[in-house]
Amino acid sequence: MKPQKSTRSRGVVLSSVGLKRLQAEILAVEVAENYGQRLTLDKLGERMNISTKTLSRLLSLDTGVDQKTLKLCFSAFNLELSSQDYTILNETDKIQPSQLLSLNLHKQKTDSYQSLLLDSFVNEQADQFESLLPYPDGPVPLDSPLYIERPPLEELVYREIIQPGCTIRIKAPRQMGKSSLLLRLLAFAQKQGYRTANLNCYQIDSESLTDLNKLLRSFCWDVARQLGIDPKLNEMWDEEIGCKLSSSFYLQNYLLKQIATPVVLVLNEVDRFFEYPHIAQEFFALLRSWCEEAQQNPNWQKLKLVVVYSTEEYATLDINRSPFNIGLPIRLGEFNQQQIEDLARRHGLKWNSSKESSQLMSFVGGHPALIRISLYFLRSQELTLQELMKEAIANGGIYRYHLWRLWLQLQEKPTLAKTYGELVKSQRSIYVNPIEAYKLDSLGLIRFDGDRILPSCELYRAYFGKQLSTIV
Repeated sequence: MKPQKSTRSRGVVLSSVGLKRLQAEILAVEVAENYGQRLTLDKLGERMNISTKTLSRLLSLDTGVDQKTLKLCFSAFNLELSSQDYTILNETDKIQPSQLLSLNLHKQKTDSYQSLLLDSFVNEQADQFESLLPYPDGPVPLDSPLYIERPPLEELVYREIIQPGCTIRIKAPRQMGKSSLLLRLLAFAQKQGYRTANLNCYQIDSESLTDLNKLLRSFCWDVARQLGIDPKLNEMWDEEIGCKLSSSFYLQNYLLKQIATPVVLVLNEVDRFFEYPHIAQEFFALLRSWCEEAQQNPNWQKLKLVVVYSTEEYATLDINRSPFNIGLPIRLGEFNQQQIEDLARRHGLKWNSSKESSQLMSFVGGHPALIRISLYFLRSQELTLQELMKEAIANGGIYRYHLWRLWLQLQEKPTLAKTYGELVKSQRSIYVNPIEAYKLDSLGLIRFDGDRILPSCELYRAYFGKQLSTIV
């Protein structure tokens, strides 16, 4: 009787769990050590101490590699290989669809693991894809392959945050990607060993915004809490010298003095202060003084300030007492057509030409939130672009909550609403005074075409043309 042939081991292949873990750590290293730039196969191979040929086999997901090699790759990113991270591949085995994130991975050679990251989302198994595609609400998570970089902004903020006593100002209308960029900046800072405190100004009580002493005590308490330090406000606060000097001494001589590493202090949504002009003047003047101290005082240089906002009421602020004209300015703009097509591919949409991206861009512009919402519904509900646009023009459609928010903001400013109503109704450019143009731009409602001022996109023209028709 002929002896039975033993099954020869062909090694192991990455499982969906292992692939996701490895991708997340590679992304974290790129953010922390490479200014957000993708690592090439050569760089990855060098870090993992394997050849690019072996790495290509590993990333192909259909060719086995030695288990020791896989362990080596994981350990290069401080990961411990577990049995869930790989599947043993035998000569008689075939990789099952349920074991992979994608069946459509391209086989051509790639200069970066990024193409694997993108192509892994081109998945013909709808159920599996749906579980990976959340509704686009809020910032894009750190480990999400749906984050679209906007060079050179990421590299600029990573380079600036390592400078002593730096100030970074991130400005854009709401839902343009400020929070997503901020997440990555904070992750990068933490990788450098910096301490971070992220304060959302909309969490400050209204009562505190009418009393500077209460505001600064609340501010200092929150910073201390996020840094893991006992606030001891009553012990450290000196009412005799006033709240501004007390807060400055508190930060310098209490918080910064007992922390050896730099501190990144984020003030998010500072627009809230403009509802309280007197407080805004005093608070922003104090911030400005801290930034100036950081240029000469070694202890203050540990403080790195990041201010995030949609608009600054420059008409009401003394330019010499404001933090809005110092530091690195970052202005987030809209996606371009190439970025939209890239994001569509990451959503698993197989657009064969630039026709679809051009149609979508003409309808909603390159507004990141509107683009993300569009792609989500195009992918998850299999709507056509024509159906999507028709419903949106009729009643707001999938964009209704975004449009309602803007509509409420316009209703609070009747003069501005009337101006915008005239703008969307007119087929040619009309004169808009600079202050109103600035406010409309801060809301993201207009775009500039040379000397012309136009609605940002056809969606806004159609929707607000109807909503504002009664007041024009």
